[in-house]
Amino acid sequence: MPLLEITHLTKTYARPGGGAHRVLDVREFALAAGAQLALRGESGTGKTTFLNLIAGILAPDTGGLVLDGRDLARLGEAGRDRLRAETIGYIFQTFNLLQGHTALENVELGMAFGRGVDRAHAAALLRRVGLGDKLGHFPRQLSTGQQQRVAVARALANRPRLVLADEPTGNLDRRHGRESLELIREVCRETGAALLLVSHDERVLAAFEHMQDFSAMNRALGMTAS
Repeated sequence: MPLLEITHLTKTYARPGGGAHRVLDVREFALAAGAQLALRGESGTGKTTFLNLIAGILAPDTGGLVLDGRDLARLGEAGRDRLRAETIGYIFQTFNLLQGHTALENVELGMAFGRGVDRAHAAALLRRVGLGDKLGHFPRQLSTGQQQRVAVARALANRPRLVLADEPTGNLDRRHGRESLELIREVCRETGAALLLVSHDERVLAAFEHMQDFSAMNRALGMTAS
């Protein structure tokens, strides 16, 4: 059985002036445990919505979304929150670090919603991503590349089965983007976590052995829901 299996997944938003706009309609999708897959898609094709549905941040209108044997579509908000904390690591394009907390505290806060805070493990992860001497630094004291590394460590803190990465190199220059991508893939391989990354950057996509065109998967493109 795949780690992630999706069937007939849809998401529709109300238009400000009335009516509805269907942003997502994916007939089927599957990801095996430990796999690393890149999804290609330009801005506005529904990639972030797709990841947010998988993460349980959004609830689908229809369809099945089975992660690690549990159907998120049948869970309430609290159940989705628990599953996300226990099973998923999310690397956001904008990092989403808390500015009033140190690098170590940002990783620990990610743990607080899952299996509990383990300071030694949090520190070990930051050392693993090359920030062993920055544990007490605040995000404003870190470079963009270093903030990305904190975000990677936080995403891996709860030993997730699945790591989601939304344009993770979008705010980095070419060199730091390449280094960050290599780090994400290497740590996922070491921990056995599956990786699902979305990007429009052909250099990023070319690094993956397995890639799918998300724009072709999303049948909602060009459609209007009534």
